[in-house]
Amino acid sequence: MYDFAIVGGGIVGLSTGMAIYDRFPNAKVVIIEKEGSVAEHQTGHNSGVIHSGIYYQPGSFKARFARQGSQSMREFAEKNGIEHDICGKVIVATKQEELPLLDNLYERGLQNELAITKISKEELNEIEPHVAGLAAIRVPMAGIINYKQVSERFAEIIQEHGGDILLNTKVEKINEGSDSVVIETTNGTVKAGLVINCAGLHSDRVAAAAGYKTDMKILPFRGEYYKLKPEKRYLVKHLIYPVPNPKFPFLGVHFTRMISGEVDAGPNAVLAFKREGYRKLDFSAKDLAESLAFKGLWKMAGKFAKEGMEEYIRSFSKAQFTKSLQALIPEIQEDDLIPAPAGVRAQALKDDGSMVDDFNIIMGDRSIHVCNAPSPAATASIEIGKEVVRRIPKQAHLKEAAVTL
Repeated sequence: MYDFAIVGGGIVGLSTGMAIYDRFPNAKVVIIEKEGSVAEHQTGHNSGVIHSGIYYQPGSFKARFARQGSQSMREFAEKNGIEHDICGKVIVATKQEELPLLDNLYERGLQNELAITKISKEELNEIEPHVAGLAAIRVPMAGIINYKQVSERFAEIIQEHGGDILLNTKVEKINEGSDSVVIETTNGTVKAGLVINCAGLHSDRVAAAAGYKTDMKILPFRGEYYKLKPEKRYLVKHLIYPVPNPKFPFLGVHFTRMISGEVDAGPNAVLAFKREGYRKLDFSAKDLAESLAFKGLWKMAGKFAKEGMEEYIRSFSKAQFTKSLQALIPEIQEDDLIPAPAGVRAQALKDDGSMVDDFNIIMGDRSIHVCNAPSPAATASIEIGKEVVRRIPKQAHLKEAAVTL
């Protein structure tokens, strides 16, 4: 019998387990993970950026948790010897019509209490001499880290407190009773006082397995990348982003320095034909049928038909992908790009075709469901974990730590 069972061994599930021990130091916690190791999916395929929170609606969980999370993630990395680099980021306007959008984004960043600066073309060229821009926003608190390593350390901390991590164990059904929850898995039954769903790409399905129908569905969007050849990495000194298109819900292709020294270029954003579809030919009849049967997908496709088609063209045309990158760094050529691993974003979509913009947490009788935690969830993971634990109902049989979250 566990006090808490967490479904999902990604960075959010693990950070939640760690936060539980901060509040309930004597709790019995189990992480249930269907893969053979932690952080195998969204976390393990993450670009490794420590986000600032500049893009998000002021007052939203994303804005607040990204800002706080960038600080808590850096402190965690420093305390635990995890390699990271607060290298900074520039968001670049490359066209005249983007300048008002850059101004709007700058104002949003100030509203989100970020220490950012507007810089001129000349100032941009001093720090990024190969970038073609008319003006930019400099975001000094952005950085890079290896979130797989962070997750592995989270897991170690949980185990040091006596928590269990069940790998290769898939949840099949969740039965909430009056005083406990019974979780049926592929490796037997787990009983707990409360279940916390942090299943990422499968969070809506786990909620359904517990008997909760949400007003949203998780759709998998694959983000495809190239890497710069080693001899071309000198072209990128910071994280380099375009001004986001307000008509499209993704950020656009950009350049990301990695903690390994590599430089990623991308991603695009295309519907994956499998929830864990990291390759173009990955296919699941069940996953695809479920996506295509969801009316919200078709409404979204109608809203973003032109932009969506451009994303698919980039998926199959290296020339078009290169052209998009050349808007930021004109020197980039097709031969400079090497195919790199893709990631899949678990994006919650509503029936009306709108994306669920903010992190979404649903309360059950004896369950808590984190049903929308895409980027910047890795950056914000420590803060999301604290928020989930803050929502745990008072448990009479659990003694809280002296300082609660």
